[in-house]
Amino acid sequence: QLQLVESGGGLVQPGGSLRLSCAASGFTLDAYAIGWFRQAPGKEREGVSCISSSNESRTKYAESVNGRFTISRDNAKNTVYLQMNSLKPEDTAVYYCAKSRYYFCSVSSKLSYDYWGQGTQVTVSS
Repeated sequence: QLQLVESGGGLVQPGGSLRLSCAASGFTLDAYAIGWFRQAPGKEREGVSCISSSNESRTKYAESVNGRFTISRDNAKNTVYLQMNSLKPEDTAVYYCAKSRYYFCSVSSKLSYDYWGQGTQVTVSS
């Protein structure tokens, strides 16, 4: 059974850091693009970052997080990470990872993704 499980969320002060993990089971993660999305209360789910399959390993970032967040994968652990630095209150949201139908990634098209994790809460507050 294909499954994605996020972890690593929590409460952090502005300027702090968190590393989110997305552990995959039931499929080989490096064969597909993986994306990170987030959804704040009252807002639509938006793309944050994605990484293409290991054949390309290209990464993309939303403008709002570019330079602060870094996506990476550990194929041996079948896990994708999102390192989040210099966190801001506006980064507060539930963060989801998702598996793409394709090897190439997109942060703009949620329809490209066919399996989603349950989400992990990130709260940035003093």
